[in-house]
Amino acid sequence: MEYSSDYSSSAFGALAGIILMIWLVCLALGVIAIIGLWKTFEKAGKPGWAAIIPIYNILIMIEIVGKPTIWLLWLLIPCVNFVFIIWLYNLMSKSYGKDEGFTVGLVLLGFVFWPILGFGSAKYLGPSAAEAQNGFGNNPFNRPNDPFNNPPSPPPNPEA
Repeated sequence: MEYSSDYSSSAFGALAGIILMIWLVCLALGVIAIIGLWKTFEKAGKPGWAAIIPIYNILIMIEIVGKPTIWLLWLLIPCVNFVFIIWLYNLMSKSYGKDEGFTVGLVLLGFVFWPILGFGSAKYLGPSAAEAQNGFGNNPFNRPNDPFNNPPSPPPNPEA
């Protein structure tokens, strides 16, 4: 059996074209996400150029959400970093007044949600880690004696 070299070279050319297109699309989506992250940093009063420096951008995010810098170590440990990056994204979205649904968007579709955060109407409200340290806002499970957020009862009347 004889194989034609034209057939194998055209298949290789088609495969190279497909790989090139995939690479260009991924590059474009990455650039869009970086531009959104740049604007998000600028809204928080941090330098926008920090978005393009690999580990420094994580350090800036840690500063924006108000967590200690030891978090950088946790974000560099394999397997542990998945949990901490999702937590960091959640605190980042809360720092801009967004909810957990926006965090899911940042994790799964960052090239869409970082520009929404950077160019949208969301304003930087301050570090959300302070809210987390104060009991995660209005979490009813944070008050075991009052899980239904009942108003406090009035103090007893000493004259009665």
